[in-house]
Amino acid sequence: MPDRFPPPGPAWLREQAIRIGQGSGHVALTRPSELDGWWLSVLWVADAKGIVRFRELAPAAGPPPDPPLMRLGPAFAGALSGLILEENGRLAIRLAPVAPPDDPARPWRTPAVIRAAFKFEPLRAASMIDVELAEAVLAGFRRSIESLARP
Repeated sequence: MPDRFPPPGPAWLREQAIRIGQGSGHVALTRPSELDGWWLSVLWVADAKGIVRFRELAPAAGPPPDPPLMRLGPAFAGALSGLILEENGRLAIRLAPVAPPDDPARPWRTPAVIRAAFKFEPLRAASMIDVELAEAVLAGFRRSIESLARP
C-alpha cells in the first residue's frame, strides 16, 4: 500500500482544520447521497501530503489493540447524539473503512478514510437544510477523530 493516497474526491463543504500530532490537517466529506432512508458519504482526514493513516491519529504512546473504528464509532455516535435515529434500541449509524489494512493484525495502518451511513431523526433532519446536516456530521467526525489521540 502506498504511504499516502490522494483524497477520494473534492470536499463538498469547506474542510475543517484538525491537529495531527505536531502538525495540522483537515477533515472533509464527499457530497452526501441518500438511499432507502440512509444518508451516505465518505469522510477523510488529510494533510498537505494526502490521506493520513489512523496510526498518525492514535495516542502518542501507540495505538490501542482494538481497530480504530471500534473507538471512532462510539465517539462519532456520541458527537451526533440526538441527531441519529434509534431503531429497535440501536443507533442507525454504520461506519466502514474504504481500504482494509494490508495486515489485519495492524488495523491502525490503514488510511483514515471511511464510508459512513446514517438515518437521522426525522424531525431534527427536517428542521435543517442539507448543508447544515452535513456540517453537523463533519463537525462530529472532527471531534471523534480528535478523541482518537486521547489514551
